[in-house]
Amino acid sequence: MKPFNVFPYDSRIDFMRMRWVSLSIALLLVVVAVGAMATRGFNFALDFTGGIGVELRYDKAPDVDKVRDQLDAAGFNGAQVQNFGSGNDLLVRLQAEGTQEGGASKASSIGDAVAKAASLENNPATKRSSSVISAQVGKDLALNGLYAVIFVMLGFLLYISMRFEKKFAIAAIIGTLHDVVVCAGWFAVSGHEFDLNVLAGILSVMGFSINDTIVVFDRVRENFRSMRATPTEILNSSVNQTLSRTVITSFVAFLTALALYMYGGDSLRGMAESQMIGIVIGTLSSIFISGALLTIGPLTVDKQDLMPKAKDTEALARRP
Repeated sequence: MKPFNVFPYDSRIDFMRMRWVSLSIALLLVVVAVGAMATRGFNFALDFTGGIGVELRYDKAPDVDKVRDQLDAAGFNGAQVQNFGSGNDLLVRLQAEGTQEGGASKASSIGDAVAKAASLENNPATKRSSSVISAQVGKDLALNGLYAVIFVMLGFLLYISMRFEKKFAIAAIIGTLHDVVVCAGWFAVSGHEFDLNVLAGILSVMGFSINDTIVVFDRVRENFRSMRATPTEILNSSVNQTLSRTVITSFVAFLTALALYMYGGDSLRGMAESQMIGIVIGTLSSIFISGALLTIGPLTVDKQDLMPKAKDTEALARRP
């Protein structure tokens, strides 16, 4: 597989020498992201805020992009249009003021207006139904999303603690949290719509990031047991040895997300955007941050951390 190496296996890039610069930049990004989330907040989609859902039926399969453009031109900005059921049916979801107070009558009148605006030439739209999407449902979804993030983090912490030493688990979780916060902060800074698809993209980024970090940590553990060198030299060698694998894997994953962003339509664009940003940030964190954390303060790792405990060695020695 050497012809596929982007970087030579025996590269000697001194990543640990740059650790303070890397960690400072990472901390700055986290501060900016948290600050943006605290001051600007997110541009929540109707998945979280509530709104109106309108089901439309056409005589022939409609052009979704053209329907979306006509709704924008009619003043229904940000309407989510997607196919459902048969190819002749569309679901239009949009935010509207006063829907919680107006109830079914307000939803019905807006549904009629949407059907009129979404009608195509020689292919009129007929409203099948319209209903209010409760804001309380959106709050429940947001809370469930937070629970999902916490559950994944705890699962990662438990898994890595069982597979590695606790210092590795803490460093991996810090790196993953950094990726999640920066990725979410991008949506607060940019003001791009934040919906359930974006949340799903961020959760997938967590899995990608932790997988990348585990590959590096596996090599660190192997090198600690086979090399005679300082922890800093071992960490440098480990990152260099996995560098080609990390970059190639991330590049292929990025291409997949890019294709989804370009051709997946508006409904999947937010998820693809979060995945692209997360892949880039996650790759950089596994190279520059996770290993660097193992050289700082109480997280500093040495060979003794990866050796069998004394009591286990004594127990083995007493066996016949």
